[in-house]
Amino acid sequence: MPYVVALSGGVASGKSTIANLFAQLGVPIIDADIIARQVVEVGTDALAQIVKHFSTEILLPNGELDRSQLREIIFNNDHERLWLNNLLHPIIHKITQMQIAKQTAPYVIWVVPLLIENNLHQLADRVLMVDVPETLQMERLIYRDKISESLAKRMIRTQVPLAERLSYADDIIVNNGNLASLSEQVNKLHQQYLNNFKIKNNKYE
Repeated sequence: MPYVVALSGGVASGKSTIANLFAQLGVPIIDADIIARQVVEVGTDALAQIVKHFSTEILLPNGELDRSQLREIIFNNDHERLWLNNLLHPIIHKITQMQIAKQTAPYVIWVVPLLIENNLHQLADRVLMVDVPETLQMERLIYRDKISESLAKRMIRTQVPLAERLSYADDIIVNNGNLASLSEQVNKLHQQYLNNFKIKNNKYE
């Protein structure tokens, strides 16, 4: 098994940008968000269950999941969000662990948005959190998802507050929107994680 670094942070905190910087260094990326999209593609059992629960109105004309409509529903209804999480998270987690187990690199970056909320941090060797100002987080979320400020606020408030999230961190990347700064922080952590892998291996030899 590789050394597993769980990368997490609030919605629109810059996790994908940071993961891409690690990928440029040759580090395998296991992204729960990407897997979440794959498990609800047309023809999947998960999508069939979502349609059964919400009706065919949750679909786009081409048969794909209408993510925009689903987002509006689940972030306005805690019961529906819990139902969806209970359906998808076990599927996503199973695939994630299978993908991690196949890796042969010294370490992997496991991108998990709801790492703390789903109590998954214990499955990682190390937790890397993104520290981002909420004002920047809001701007990124509204721009990225083309949503209202009120919906963006609801999405952020469904997650663990930043201060609590950071309390679980072994390492923290500060994202103030400066790509050069992010790259410098990633490069330093990359060397640290390679050393951590060596230490872990020596410990069990």
